[in-house]
Amino acid sequence: MLGAVRNTLLVGALLLGGVAQAQTGAVKLMVGFPAGGGTDAIARILADKLKDQLGTPVIVENRAGAGGQIAAQALKAAPADGMTFFLSHDHTVSILPLVVKNPGFDPAHDFVAVAGFATFVNALAVSGGTPAKSMNEYLTWVRSQGAGKGTVGVPAPASVPEFLVKVIGQKYALDLQAAPYRGSAPMMGDMLGNQIGAGVGSVPDFIENHKAGKIRVVAVLGGARQAILPDVPTFAELGLAGFEDLPYYGIFAPAGTPKAVIDRFSDAVAKVIAMPDVRERLTTMGLTVGYSSGPQLAARERAYAQTWARIIKASGFQAQ
Repeated sequence: MLGAVRNTLLVGALLLGGVAQAQTGAVKLMVGFPAGGGTDAIARILADKLKDQLGTPVIVENRAGAGGQIAAQALKAAPADGMTFFLSHDHTVSILPLVVKNPGFDPAHDFVAVAGFATFVNALAVSGGTPAKSMNEYLTWVRSQGAGKGTVGVPAPASVPEFLVKVIGQKYALDLQAAPYRGSAPMMGDMLGNQIGAGVGSVPDFIENHKAGKIRVVAVLGGARQAILPDVPTFAELGLAGFEDLPYYGIFAPAGTPKAVIDRFSDAVAKVIAMPDVRERLTTMGLTVGYSSGPQLAARERAYAQTWARIIKASGFQAQ
């Protein structure tokens, strides 16, 4: 009885906005990757505007490690009181449960989808220390390094970028080995320092340094070239088709979070990404901005997981 009363009071507080701040403090928006990476930057853009829509502070909390697994486990353990949310891309929610035997969470039962706000594409980028300015030049450079061996950075182990490295190697008969990092920020640090010749990650991870000429994006996934990278061909154009299903960004809450709170937060996300300045900032980062409701995001997550389950199975990868 007391628990039900408490939940009712919390819902009311959140719906009143400012009252929530006084009673329960800031809303926490967790990110599963380190500060300084693309996902962290996106979360901070949204959090800054969400505080005005919700009438309460929204703080970004980085729970980095294991490709977002630590943050996902923290979300599962968080009280379902509407004060904790998780901003994630596809890897943690759709891919980790396919590649880790015991991830410590089940998205279908432990999370509730709140809102989707963007899709993006993954890309192959080469470091400034390589001579390559195109995909073909990169392939030629790898072959020149001896027996066609090369190392390619990826933001997380057993991630879509890691599987893409395997597929690229198979397609072009190269011995490409993925080097997993704990997020895109340390991977980018090694690329900028020419400690690694190439990396596969999201366009938001690469775009600023690409624009600055410090690295070069040479190919992107998806069914069409990206407006922000009009001169960069798709892998399909280069003969590697079958990867047109785009990864996504969305926000999730612990299962059991009151529907009224979920709806309010989802509406706030819709309003924030409709703001011209927010849309412009996210677009210039390489995102395709678009709102989807909680049920739409949940359906997207399931469909994406099914697509990659087939690809992962075909690769011969065994869950660890």
